Amino acid sequence: MLTYFLFVFGFGILIKGADWLVDGASSLAKKLKIPAIVIGLTIVAFGTSAPELVVNIFASAQGNTGLAIGNILGSNIANILLILGISSIIYPLAVKKNTTWKEIPLSLLAALVVGILANDVLIDKTGISALTRIDGLILISFFIIFLVYIVGIAKEGFFEQKTKIKEIGNIRSVIYILLGLVSLTLGGKWIVDGAVAIATILGVSQSLIGLTIIAIGTSLPELATSAVAAYKKNADIAVGNIVGSNIFNLFWVLGVSAIIRPLPFRPEITLDIGMVILASLALFTFIFIGKKRFLERWQGIFFITAYVFYIIFLVIRG
Repeated sequence: MLTYFLFVFGFGILIKGADWLVDGASSLAKKLKIPAIVIGLTIVAFGTSAPELVVNIFASAQGNTGLAIGNILGSNIANILLILGISSIIYPLAVKKNTTWKEIPLSLLAALVVGILANDVLIDKTGISALTRIDGLILISFFIIFLVYIVGIAKEGFFEQKTKIKEIGNIRSVIYILLGLVSLTLGGKWIVDGAVAIATILGVSQSLIGLTIIAIGTSLPELATSAVAAYKKNADIAVGNIVGSNIFNLFWVLGVSAIIRPLPFRPEITLDIGMVILASLALFTFIFIGKKRFLERWQGIFFITAYVFYIIFLVIRG
C-alpha cells in the first residue's frame, strides 16, 4: 500500500518541486543581474519539462525503458488532444503566426525523426528496433537547433513579455532550489517504482502505464497553465506553450533518456508514434478550418473525443 500511496503523492511533490526549483533559480538569477531572456530560455523553459525529464532519468537508469518511452509519447498526445482540447472549449485559442508555420511543423518533424530513428527493423531490417545513444545524440543536436531558433524569437522581445519572475530573498531562493531538487528526485523515484508495481500486479505493459497515468500526471503543469490562460482569455500563448513542450519532450527528454540507456522499441509503439504525428497534423489542419489561426470549441470537443477513443484502444491493447 505504501508504494501506491507514494506513487500518487509523487505526482504532487514532483510538480511542486519543479515550481520551487524554477521560482528559486529564477529569483536568484535575477538578483545576479542575468537578463530575463536568458532566464526564460534556460531556467523557466527547462524547469517546465523537469517532471518528464526526472521520471525518464529514473526509468532509463533502472532499465524501465517502456515507461520512459510511454511517458514522452503519451505526454505529447495528451498535450494536444487533452490539454488543447480542454483549453479551446474554455475559450477559443488564437494561434500565432510563428507557431503555425514554424513551431507546429517542427513538432511534427520531431515526431517523424523519432519514428525513423526508432524503426530499425522496418528500415534497416535489423533484429531489434531501439533508440541508441547515437540516436540520442542526434535528437539532442536537433534540440540545439531548436534553441537557436528560440534565441532568435527572444531577440524580438517574446520572452521579455512572457517571462514573469517572482522575486524572493536569497536564502529563501536557495532553500527553494534545494527543496525543488529533493522533491523532483523523490517524486520521480516514487512514480517509477509505483508504476512498475502497478504494471506487475495488473499484468499490463509498462508502456501502457507510461502512455496513460504517468503521461497525464507529468502533463498536469501544462494543463493548469493552458486552462488558466484560456480562462483569463490569454489564450494566444496556450498553443505555443504546448507545442514547445512537445518539442522539448521529443528532442531533449527522449534524447537524454536514450543517452543514459538505449531504449528498445516494440513494434506496437510505432502506432503510438503515429498517433503523435496524427495529433500534430490534426492541430496544423484545424488551424485553417473555420476561423483562421484559431482552435474553436467544436475542434476541442473533437480532440477530447479522439483522446478518449485512444485511451480505450490502449486499454484493449494493453
